Amino acid sequence: MNRTTRALRYAAFFTALGATLGTAAANAQSFPERPITLVVGFGAGGGTDVNARIFAEKISQSIGQSVIVENRTGAGGGIAAASVQKAKPDGYTLLVMSGLQHAYTPASQAKPMYQPVEGFAPVSLFFEMISVMATPADHPAKTVEEFIKHGKTKAEGLSLGSPGVGSPPHLFGALMQDKTGMKMEIVQYRGSTPMMTDLVGGRIDVGFPTFGLAKSFMADKRIRPLAIAASARWKELPELPTMVEAGFVEEMPAMWFGVVAPAGTPEPIVARLNEEFKKAASDPDVIKRLNSTGMAVRTSTPDEMKDLMVAESKKIEALVERLDLKMK
Repeated sequence: MNRTTRALRYAAFFTALGATLGTAAANAQSFPERPITLVVGFGAGGGTDVNARIFAEKISQSIGQSVIVENRTGAGGGIAAASVQKAKPDGYTLLVMSGLQHAYTPASQAKPMYQPVEGFAPVSLFFEMISVMATPADHPAKTVEEFIKHGKTKAEGLSLGSPGVGSPPHLFGALMQDKTGMKMEIVQYRGSTPMMTDLVGGRIDVGFPTFGLAKSFMADKRIRPLAIAASARWKELPELPTMVEAGFVEEMPAMWFGVVAPAGTPEPIVARLNEEFKKAASDPDVIKRLNSTGMAVRTSTPDEMKDLMVAESKKIEALVERLDLKMK
């Protein structure tokens, strides 16, 4: 190849690259031109769904287009994640994902439904979940120490309610059994509401409702809180120890939630979406409403979220192997 030919090819390449970048920038400036779908892999009325709708309402007002929350349940959030991974990477289909469950579902499957990191373009974190470890009000264990002691004396083990495979409570049960030596029977429910019904009725020994779901039951003394599933003590219940302080787990799994787009979504569009989620997260009304449900607002850059996704996936893959949680 002579020098002239090489120069012409370089010129053609950079011309095409410039046109592509110019188109992406133009698309980002006009984005969005139609409604955005925010896919939630959990049931309507649950904590994730409620908070997604709070953000959707605020962002809709900001961008002048509807942000529609769509619930696609099943497979521990896997159906929703797989569908968004396959969606057109144009910023109009987004996924609300749990840092823990998003990593757990494919790690536990013989044939993963989706790629938890490579399949997505991170947009931003948007909240952290605060859950309460609680027993029925008439449970014989009234303290953390009594709960562990009681659990070790029961050969059949204690029953723990989980709102779905791969959810934080599901993993808590495996980690608690590993750390304390208690046997834990994990009872899977289709969401938090039926789990809460059985917890209040004394049909399971322990559950992890979100603070927003648990607070009225605690006020009526229908459940007894023992600890907080969070990285630090919760300002609303400062007397309760964290799961780590209580000796139930060595370290807390991820309790953060975020928003991702399909891999390949143009960076200018991801940046615009990140800007809108951060703007919504700084709104006093959004902060107040999230705090009332037991959630703490938390945002990030796309790169910061990517780092967390990579770290969590590695951690969960190792835990699934160590605790033998692979689906048979």
